[in-house]
Amino acid sequence: MCEEKEKALTVGEKAPCFELETFEPASMKFGHFRLADAVKDKRWTVLVFYPADFTFVCPTELADLACKHAELAALGAEVVSVSVDTKFTHMGWQAQERLLKDVRYPMGSDVKGTLARALGAYDYKSGLAYRGTFIINPDGLLVGAEVNFNNVGRDMDELARKMKAFVHVYKNPQEVCPAKWKPGEKTLRPSEKMVGKVGEALK
Repeated sequence: MCEEKEKALTVGEKAPCFELETFEPASMKFGHFRLADAVKDKRWTVLVFYPADFTFVCPTELADLACKHAELAALGAEVVSVSVDTKFTHMGWQAQERLLKDVRYPMGSDVKGTLARALGAYDYKSGLAYRGTFIINPDGLLVGAEVNFNNVGRDMDELARKMKAFVHVYKNPQEVCPAKWKPGEKTLRPSEKMVGKVGEALK
């Protein structure tokens, strides 16, 4: 399952057991997300942290994530956006901000920044989260982690591409995906015969 952790996580470690209160735009109700449930159901978890509701770059990112939500869900992923705002603020923001009209994934509340700190995505000066994207596999292992400063937005096309690659290698652990890999393209099977000859192996 998942483990309780105090220090900031690094990739390859088990994610901490956590629960988030959520606003669920699809049903216009409040709910909860529990990592233990996702692990029990053998589903992937994608956490998209952002600084705060009613800010400027954030709605553009969440709108971009909404465009990729169905694609990520089809890969078996539970998608949750997360900030330090309350579920009530999430509800008000989603109702008011035109860019968020297509958001259907849960909007999680990490009010005390506990999860952001555990994942190394917390800005202690502002008390807000950085732009952190985290991918947790069905075994509860953190396999993807990206943290950006708050003045540059992310591209969710790359998140979807990485998710497809992680799903592929999870199902095919003997393979690895080269740079810019997309489904249908050639993967690599590392061996002593390939050392120094990756270019040839990709042909």
